[in-house]
Amino acid sequence: MTTRIVILGGGTGGTIAANRLRRLLRAKEAEIVVVDQDDRHVYQPGLLFVPFGLADPEELCRSRRAQLHDGIELLDCGIDHVELDASSVRLSDGRDLAYDILVVASGAVLVPEETDGLTGAGWGDVVHTFYSLEGAAALATALERFRGGRLVVNVVDMPIKCPVAPLEFCFLADWYFREREIRDRVELTYVTPLDGAFTKPVASRALAGLLDEKGVRLVTEFNTGTVDGAGGRLVSYDDREIPFDLAVVVPIHGGAPFVGASPGLGDELGFVPVDERTLQSKVRPNVFAIGDAAGVPTSKAGSVTHFEGEVLVENIRRRLAGEPLDASFDGHANCFIETGFGKALLIDFNYDTEPLPGHFPAGVGLPLLRESRFNHLGKLMFQWIYWHSLLPGRAIPGLGSAMPEHGKRHVEAP
Repeated sequence: MTTRIVILGGGTGGTIAANRLRRLLRAKEAEIVVVDQDDRHVYQPGLLFVPFGLADPEELCRSRRAQLHDGIELLDCGIDHVELDASSVRLSDGRDLAYDILVVASGAVLVPEETDGLTGAGWGDVVHTFYSLEGAAALATALERFRGGRLVVNVVDMPIKCPVAPLEFCFLADWYFREREIRDRVELTYVTPLDGAFTKPVASRALAGLLDEKGVRLVTEFNTGTVDGAGGRLVSYDDREIPFDLAVVVPIHGGAPFVGASPGLGDELGFVPVDERTLQSKVRPNVFAIGDAAGVPTSKAGSVTHFEGEVLVENIRRRLAGEPLDASFDGHANCFIETGFGKALLIDFNYDTEPLPGHFPAGVGLPLLRESRFNHLGKLMFQWIYWHSLLPGRAIPGLGSAMPEHGKRHVEAP
């Protein structure tokens, strides 16, 4: 009897899962169906470069269908909700799609309307975001026209996709305005709800030091309540104000709407609660989640999705074979952080180990928590790896799901 595996979402997580499963399971063993509302796959790490003229928006997009191996069906359709008791997905066109195994890979979505005033006066004019393809392109035009003043980069709330990207934007903005020889006319401010520049103490200290070195003011514990585009100010819930001439805002993120419309599937934010080690749903044994859709205590980043894929696919195989699940996913995350002027930092961490100095993936390798030209080249090279190795489900030498311990230097947290 053929097993039907339904994957909701054809982005990074859904594509990795589908392709790895197709490599593992023969067609007569498993029918694999991916559901997404369009055929546009966006390379999201590239959005950061668009506002600075370093990437062409159109070059970041490819067909979802073209990324899937032969023998995988792609349904171009929206999703209404999931009926967990019936093991069925109700599609937006009214069809019901039964499944034996369900993988939720629907990512995280922007919900700017949740913040008072964000999509009101000034939105698309003096208030922008680079977390969407259209937003990044519009911001590129706004930066070209910007001749000086107060530029504020604001994270409204966590969690967000790629938590280091707003910091990268600040670093690249510093480089960009120096290249245009107007840096002395630009006041850069980074505004975050966190109590530091990042969530982990050692990395937070290093990144705060870089912000200071580049003349970027850091405002912490600022919980944005209102974005006043007409008045040019951010207002916190405790009535603090940050004035701006141009605001780059990272909106609140949530899970896909269908998750919230599916009783029992998601949490209050619309993400899917799963066992953090196996990625199996906490409410149904035949449901799994991967990538930004998964409610696990690690970064919502593409590298996490890559590392999750290995364990997720093995656990689907084990579920089908009636074997105990593999509880080896350790929350591994690996991120290049662009710092401008052709350099970047690299951080590598998991549930238990925060980003530390040293080298990756071993005692000799790319430097960790230190600016390097090699890290910058690694970030640029990753786009090729993404399309040609990561999405097709190929193993990448030296980049297994488990975080490498060798090469890291443990230091005392501040």
